[in-house]
Parts: sequence; structure tokens; C-alpha cells
Amino acid sequence: MHHMKPAKETESLRKIPSVGKVVAEIGGCDLPRRVVVDVVRHELGLLRTEKKIPNFSGVMSRVRAAIDALQLAKIQPVINGTGIVIHTNFGRAPLGRALIESLSAVAANYNNLEYDLTSGERGHRATYLERNLALLCGAEATTAVNNCAAALILILRHFTAKKKEVVISRGELIQIGGGFRIPEILEASGAKLREVGTTNKTSVNDYARALGPDAALILKVHRSNFFMGGFVESPSTETLAKLARTKRIPFVEDLGSGAIVATEKLGALEHEPTPNETLRSGVDLVCFSGDKLLSGPQAGIIAGKRRHIAALKCEPFFRALRCDKLILTALQTTVDLYLAGKSGELPVLAMLDITYDELRVRAEALLSQIRDLPLRSSIGEGKAQVGGGSLPRAVISSVALDLLPDKVSVEDFAATLRRGSPPIIGYVAGGKFKLDLRTIFPRQDAQVVSALRSARQ
Repeated sequence: MHHMKPAKETESLRKIPSVGKVVAEIGGCDLPRRVVVDVVRHELGLLRTEKKIPNFSGVMSRVRAAIDALQLAKIQPVINGTGIVIHTNFGRAPLGRALIESLSAVAANYNNLEYDLTSGERGHRATYLERNLALLCGAEATTAVNNCAAALILILRHFTAKKKEVVISRGELIQIGGGFRIPEILEASGAKLREVGTTNKTSVNDYARALGPDAALILKVHRSNFFMGGFVESPSTETLAKLARTKRIPFVEDLGSGAIVATEKLGALEHEPTPNETLRSGVDLVCFSGDKLLSGPQAGIIAGKRRHIAALKCEPFFRALRCDKLILTALQTTVDLYLAGKSGELPVLAMLDITYDELRVRAEALLSQIRDLPLRSSIGEGKAQVGGGSLPRAVISSVALDLLPDKVSVEDFAATLRRGSPPIIGYVAGGKFKLDLRTIFPRQDAQVVSALRSARQ
């Protein structure tokens, strides 16, 4: 027996417009037509479950909001006014012009990824990059995988194949972005964690006592995303290296942010350990990110002893983690810029090096172009940060545009700019909307002005 729907409910469902009518009403849109039809179907399907059906314009505004949200979810350029230079949510290091040019040349054509142009035979992937990267890092050999977590997992899987224990200080069991924790990486690789010392104090004897028959390696993790001060002690890299050598156990350090240049010369930052220094201190292998202070593409770089690198590349798991032609191309261009003494062309390093006075001049020029808007605007202080889990204590003096809109709240004003094209993201502090100019490229200044105009007309 069929249950009849109540007449009132049936009448209510009849008020839901057809898919065709709604799609026709939407008109032109950047999304493929099939995607638009799918969104409309989904939204109309949700209406069927509701008690009260809105009128046609109510239906349209819901559908439009869903389409707008989907369009905004597309990966697209944004203008970063947050002052955070290596912003993990914004794709970390922007790539410089030389990298873009090399990427477009390789991407648009066939290339010699695994072909030896000298012999005319099949060749090895990344020969050129690995050689030059070794020169840059002061290492016997190097290789690259698709991110630093992958580098760490590969190293751990290799060294804990027979012996299982990874000796690490409790003060280094850190969490990195997106809830990713070092202990979980260790366990995912099949390793057993052997924690030594306490959160704030670990001595060389703590390590020595933990090096039993099942010890596979000593792992040191650079605390690159936070700072610990006060009653803190941990053995130097040299001391640990000496212990590892005596016990014939590999010693690995995860440097995280991977500074190649002397960071203390950039914007009054503190010194960040480099792969070169770490390897000179006696570490067997270091790993670090390609898209943080190195200012290249996302990659996990491993540098150190030749025999260890060769063994890692023979691991079957290496194939699952290896980089593609675009990453390798961007990485080799980045390394060549360093070796040619042109690291200033890399956007992250250039941003950290901009002077306060240069930013002030730009701020005044921008202010003069928006004075006529219904907006209280002034030049304010910015507090830029390196970000991306690098140099956590470094606050770089910067210059911000301080904006206070008339008639709308600061939050609504921020939302309007965020939903624009291109989206502009700043932050609210002291009741004002702020755009830090250190992370806005000078070529984007005109776009900022036009976005502010259209938001406040």
C-alpha cells in the first residue's frame, strides 16, 4: 500500500523549481556547466528534506552561495597581507621568475628526465640536481623526495629494518603543522620510540644509557616551530655525533626549515642552523624542506654520507616518494641561483631583506590612492614573521596599512576582500583591518587599490 504524501507537503515540494530553470537563471559562471548542474541538483535535493521551502529568489540565493563557495575552494592566487612570509596555508614559498620560466619550458615540452643525452641511453633521474645540491650543502651526496615528512619516513624505514629503536629526546617530540606529530611519523615507519631525558633537559648520558642492542639510530629534531627558554639543556650536535661514532650508530638530524644562507643577515633574524654546519658537526644525514627558507618547491631534501644516500635510493619505498619532473626542475633552478650568488632573486629571501623605509614609501603611495574612499586609513606598525615552522622568535618590524571602514564592521570588510578576485587576506588587530606590506609584492599594489575601491564604493 502506498502512503500518500500530505497534500500540503506535495504542494510545498511543487514550489521547488526545476534544475533547468535554476541553471538558466544562474547564467555565465567560471565553473564547467556539469559542475553547476551538479551543485544545483545537490542544493535542490537538500530543499526536499526541509519543512519550509523558500521562494524562488531564496532558492537562487542559496544555490549562488553554494556555487560561490565552490569557486572560492579552487586553488588560485591570493594576496597575502598577513605579514607571515612562509605561510603554510598559502602554499609556503612563492616561486621566483627564474623558477617559473624553467617550469614552463619543461612542462610544455618533452624533457630528459630519465634520458642520458651523452650516451643516448636511459639515464638516472635528478643526476644534475643531486650533484649541485651536494655542493651547496657541503655533503658527500644528496637526494630529494616529495616533502620533509617523507624524507624522515624513508630514513626511519631504512635504518629500522632490523633494529627498531629510535633514540630521541623528549624535548624534541614536536608537533608540526596540520596535527602531524613526530612520534606518529616514527610509528608509521615501523620504528620503536626510545624517549630520553625530560621535556626541558636531556644530557649526553641520557642518550648513552639508551643505546642498547636494539638501538637503530639517534634522531635529533630541530625545534624549528617553537622556542624553549629558561631551564633548558641539550647536548651539542658535536657531542652527540661523537657518541654515535663511538657506538657505531647512525646519527640523523631533521632540520625542518632548511636555511642555506646566514639568516642573521636577513632582517635581524636569529641564526638558523644550516645543513652545511650540521654535517660539519658530524651528523650522518640531515633532512629539511625545500619550500621554507630554501625558497623552492615542496620537497624533502636528504644530504649526508654517500653510502647512506645510495642505500636510501635503493629502498623500494623510495619510488613511492620520489619527485616528478616539475619539482626536480624547480629545485635545480633554486639550487643554481644559490650557487650563482643570486639567492636574492628568491621571493622569500627578498621579502625578509626589504627595509622598513622601502615599505614605508610604498605605504605612502598606496595611502594617497585611497584617501577619497569612505575608509579611515593610516600607516601602522606591522609585525611580520617568517612562519612555516621557521625561526619562531623572529618578529620583523614591518609596515601595515591600517583600515577602518565606515558603516560596516571590520570583520565584514575582511570577508568582502577575502571573497574578491584576487582574494586579499589581512588580519584584524586593535580594532583595525591591517595589510602588512612585507608579504604583498609591489606588483600587487595596484590590485590592492582596485579591490579596496570596489569593496568601499
